[in-house]
Amino acid sequence: MTGEGRRMQEIFRRRREAFFARMAEARGDDAIAVVAAAQTQVRNDTVDHPFRQDSDFYYLTGFEEPDAILVMTTRERKTTLFVRPSDPKSEIWDGARAGIDGAKANFGADEAFNLAELDANLVKLLQNQHRLYYRIGRNRSLDARVLAAIERGRMRGRSPHHFPSEIVDPGVVLHEQRLFKSEDDLVKMRKAAAITAEAHVRAMAMARPGMNEAEIEGMFLETFRRRGAKRAAYQPIVGSGPNTTVLHYIENGRMMEEGDLLLIDAGAEYEYFASDVTRTFPVSGTFSREQRALYEVVLEAQLESIAACRAGTPIDAVHDRAVEVVTRGLVRLGLLSGEPEKLIAEEKYKPFFMHRSNHWLGMDVHDVGGYFVGAKVRPLEPGMVLTVEPGVYISKNFTNVPPEWRGIGIRIEDDVAITEREPEVLTGAIPKSVDDVERACRG
Repeated sequence: MTGEGRRMQEIFRRRREAFFARMAEARGDDAIAVVAAAQTQVRNDTVDHPFRQDSDFYYLTGFEEPDAILVMTTRERKTTLFVRPSDPKSEIWDGARAGIDGAKANFGADEAFNLAELDANLVKLLQNQHRLYYRIGRNRSLDARVLAAIERGRMRGRSPHHFPSEIVDPGVVLHEQRLFKSEDDLVKMRKAAAITAEAHVRAMAMARPGMNEAEIEGMFLETFRRRGAKRAAYQPIVGSGPNTTVLHYIENGRMMEEGDLLLIDAGAEYEYFASDVTRTFPVSGTFSREQRALYEVVLEAQLESIAACRAGTPIDAVHDRAVEVVTRGLVRLGLLSGEPEKLIAEEKYKPFFMHRSNHWLGMDVHDVGGYFVGAKVRPLEPGMVLTVEPGVYISKNFTNVPPEWRGIGIRIEDDVAITEREPEVLTGAIPKSVDDVERACRG
């Protein structure tokens, strides 16, 4: 194993140790966790969709093969992996497998077994455990096998052993752990951000009237792969002209025209950690008067929201700040009329700004972790990473505003890490002031 391999194995070991500790704190030393890997999904005939490992499973193991099962028991602090066996014939077609020996040597398993031995071992592993951490409903076939193992154990009659009487979603514990990023996690997120930044800057210099949105999407995917990101963190949104007002536009096939804005929401995934960035810029290199006015409203809202990303601030307060700035800006531009406070209370801003402007970011682009603690909105804490993404969207069919404002959609999004002091904008290297954007568009 290389030095980097040993370093990564140590990261996964520390994550498992933290998960063991959280399980023991919640239940004591009679808890067991069963976590399933992702399964391959058939696209058509003999072709599968591209495989990506389940985030929880990868977080704890670093193992990237499908169909595996992880079992962790708190009493012995033991990690057991059930994996596909080595199979020279299958490996000709699909590549090498770790097998049982590799699961122990390279992925930190104390014990490893062939997947076919799962049923025979589950009863033994489950005995004398009070709480089972297992996600019911994700894999119905595995659900049946786990429940059958518990039932077999309980039917043994007079026995000194007991079996789980509680089944709890492991996310209750594990997702709280994943919400707080370690320095190792942040290193990967900064790398994902740097790769994403290169692609967004290239897009600003590259986009021109007469170019197809698909060409820009292709450049993003090429940049990601060339820079070491295996995949995009999500389906890129590359919308020009009227498509800027469609929040989840993914067709990416329109020919860009003179005077269009181009809204790009795209981020790289680097070693299973996501970046999530949106920039909006003029295809012709210069904002029109209306485009610039709306852009400056959204930019002000985003900067004010980022400034609010401090430890102790409730996460909803970050969004509330964006709503306030956008609403006041729309009144200033004559697109809304009335007192901003009343307009906000009556949600009159929502036809223009209809989505939340923050979500957790990590291994998943909409990452795990609760937004409430009990019944209270969660305060931000060091180690959390969230997006800040206000927007204004005026459909071409929106007849409540003058024609010159219609068909303009603007969103500006960055990834922000909460620290003990100033927020760290992971994606801050990507131009977003009006002057910097127009300069980047000129190359």
